[in-house]
Amino acid sequence: MPATVLVGAQWGDEGKGKITDLISSDFDYVVRYQGGNNAGHTVIADGKKLALHLIPSGIMYDHITPVIANGTVIDPKVLLDEIDMLEREGFSTERLKISGNAHIIMPYHRDLDGASEHRLGKNEIGTTLRGIGPCYQDKAARIGLRIQDMLDEDIFREKVEAALVEKNPILSKIYKLPEYTVEQICDEYFAYAKRIKPYIEETGRFLNEALNNKKNILFEGAQGTLLDIDHGTYPFVTSSSCSAGGSVIGSGVGIKHINRVLGIAKAYITRVGAGPFPTEISLDDEASKILTEVGGEYGVTTGRKRRTGWYDAVIVKYAAEVNGLTDLAITKLDVLSEFDTIKVCTAYKCGDRTYNTVPEHQSIFHHAEPVYTELPGWKSDITGCRSFYDLPREAKDYIDFIEDLAGVKVSIIAVGPDREQTILRRW
Repeated sequence: MPATVLVGAQWGDEGKGKITDLISSDFDYVVRYQGGNNAGHTVIADGKKLALHLIPSGIMYDHITPVIANGTVIDPKVLLDEIDMLEREGFSTERLKISGNAHIIMPYHRDLDGASEHRLGKNEIGTTLRGIGPCYQDKAARIGLRIQDMLDEDIFREKVEAALVEKNPILSKIYKLPEYTVEQICDEYFAYAKRIKPYIEETGRFLNEALNNKKNILFEGAQGTLLDIDHGTYPFVTSSSCSAGGSVIGSGVGIKHINRVLGIAKAYITRVGAGPFPTEISLDDEASKILTEVGGEYGVTTGRKRRTGWYDAVIVKYAAEVNGLTDLAITKLDVLSEFDTIKVCTAYKCGDRTYNTVPEHQSIFHHAEPVYTELPGWKSDITGCRSFYDLPREAKDYIDFIEDLAGVKVSIIAVGPDREQTILRRW
């Protein structure tokens, strides 16, 4: 398997970190190709629960080289804090490689992110306020700063000065926020540069050389397909290409090397932030309370309570098409053990029309009503199951049902949070 892409098949928070950690032993490199510290992967290893935001989950394995590629945006302070956390927990970060072409999140990006959300009021996007969107805006406008810029103090100072000519008036005159000085930013970021410099690599060349040497690469996506800037529920999306296609753009590796695309989906569905959510369960509904508390549905990055809903097969089918999924991993199947009956959305109704795929027009999707099929629950503890045949008949029927709807084989089933609480069905 020269290169495999692992992507979220819903709105993020599907358990990608656990699955990455689980299958990483098959790979030599694990690559983060988009997003920034607006994402969070929780990994449980050696009894330790670690929340990673930038560094790929493969860092847990001594034989893996973790790579943060060019498509990401990096907050240097967050990166260094994460490196320090891993070192304290006994995980070496000396193998980490960081692209010099990755863009840097600046202090004014965070300020503008928060101010913009506040201005939108009830129409807010629901960003993590980490400066991700404004950083990608500057990248597209060709006025961003990159990791490599920090290595040349003259170039960095010049680019910061040019950026502040634009940013300071916006901060002070529009949002009534403090301005920044060139020295203020340079003093902070030159200190970061000294620590980050040993990790910097030409990662595109580095990864292509690895493939030429028959090494295996896992591309670890952040967020989920329905948050993709092009294919998600715009404008309630992230600012990068988090679908499988983003892996080649965000890494510099040719598409010919990708031979497997693994989609991750919860056995139900969640969403953080604003935007349409056809199968959402009301917060005061007992089902929502069970999914939230038993599933631990609080954001790794923000701590926000996630919105919860029944499994949406229409969305996963859409994700299968957009990403070209070859496999599915279903996580948190054990959470559904609490229910007598379980709902699965198989289509949408809007007015007198039925939709079997995600409507392209946002107004239709905002008003879509789910069409449910109800399946019997199994009401038993499945966290000890280690093969598909160990599962209760109703749980097996549930997996077979959503597999048929997706048109993609379910290769991995997670029945608990720990690494060993996983069924490798067809992987």
